[in-house]
Amino acid sequence: MVQRQFNLSQKDVPRQWYNIAADLPVPMDPPLHPGTMQPAGPEDLAPIFCNSIIEQEVSTQRWIDIPEEVLDGLVIWRPTPLYRANRLEAALGTPAKIFYKYEGTSPVGSHKLNTALAQAYYNKKEGIKRLATETGAGQWGSALSMACSQYGLECTVYMVRVSFDQKPYRKSMMQTFGATVYPSPSEHTAFGRKVLSEHPDSPGSLGIAISEALEDTVTNKGVKYSLGSVTNHVLLHQTVIGQEAKKQMEMAGEYPDVVVGCVGGGSNFAGLAFPFLADKFAGRELRAVAVEPQSCASLTKGDYKYDHGDTAKMTPLFKMYTLGSDFIPPGIHAGGLRYHGMAPLVSLCYNQGLIEAVAYPQIPVFEAAVTFAKSEGIIPAPESAHAIKAVIDEAMRAKEEGKERVILFNLSGNGYLDLGAYDAFFAGKLA
Repeated sequence: MVQRQFNLSQKDVPRQWYNIAADLPVPMDPPLHPGTMQPAGPEDLAPIFCNSIIEQEVSTQRWIDIPEEVLDGLVIWRPTPLYRANRLEAALGTPAKIFYKYEGTSPVGSHKLNTALAQAYYNKKEGIKRLATETGAGQWGSALSMACSQYGLECTVYMVRVSFDQKPYRKSMMQTFGATVYPSPSEHTAFGRKVLSEHPDSPGSLGIAISEALEDTVTNKGVKYSLGSVTNHVLLHQTVIGQEAKKQMEMAGEYPDVVVGCVGGGSNFAGLAFPFLADKFAGRELRAVAVEPQSCASLTKGDYKYDHGDTAKMTPLFKMYTLGSDFIPPGIHAGGLRYHGMAPLVSLCYNQGLIEAVAYPQIPVFEAAVTFAKSEGIIPAPESAHAIKAVIDEAMRAKEEGKERVILFNLSGNGYLDLGAYDAFFAGKLA
């Protein structure tokens, strides 16, 4: 019998975050102040983020200690399991060995809670009363809502309107944890009202929702902004995933030839891949593949340049792969991947040839998700299904070549609140 589960104990939860900025072959380009177009310093980020978060955002220290209070929250569900997808392997008839790190076991069903707890903790410690944020599919909004409830913070979430309509139970989850949720663009902010006046039927975008959350932050006292992807500190917090996975792959007696994750802003891919890229920097052979939606493909279709992170152009400009801050992506069901730009750290890795990228339309992505669900018994979130599609393609190439290949991917969330998307797929209503 093939061993299927590889589980760590609570003592194996990482005590530090890994900061890839310390090991990059070239330094990152600094963010630019939107007014002066000069490099933005920590003081320029102070109106948006709390001091501890800013320190991590600009840090080049390789290892950063995780506070005990954050560890106490993480061990509610961490370490997460690693599975050998032997039933999927059999269904595909491939010689490839497929493993997946399953982040869907968190209380909110995704990896997002790894950074939400850290951000809520640091803000609470500095006396902040409320956090404002955006969310695409609702995974991030759900995570921050729970984290805020754990630390006694208020939480305001601007949820991209198309997802607000597609995924009503995500809103219910956020409200259960005490958050206030607005469909974005909303009537609650000046920028939201401006967008609605020009485009009353706007489906919204993460860029618009970020602008609303930022406006809320800078116009109200005791409020800071919280982000679920893209920025350096968020990717840092997610590296608990890859650190655990490295130990679990050792337990399995294997090392991945290919590491795969979906990308919208880049956090779950980075969380798994960055600790393995540390091995690549040390000379180990490894491929890392970032998978994005064809309709919002910033890495494979975007330009590598400075751009704003939001539509209202309130954020600093970041050097990243971008489709343009005004880009409004189609209303695909993988709402967490509908972002015009890519994390600067992920972008730099792609630009330097350290990682690869592929893009898929959503129908074959859902076909892959159904294949996985029938084999492995887990219904994946539409975002994670992009990674599954790439994994199946890798496995089938191994079959064609007659070569064994070890593939590891991040199943970053479950799809149990995304069944409306599956309904649309089975009804033939997906574009």
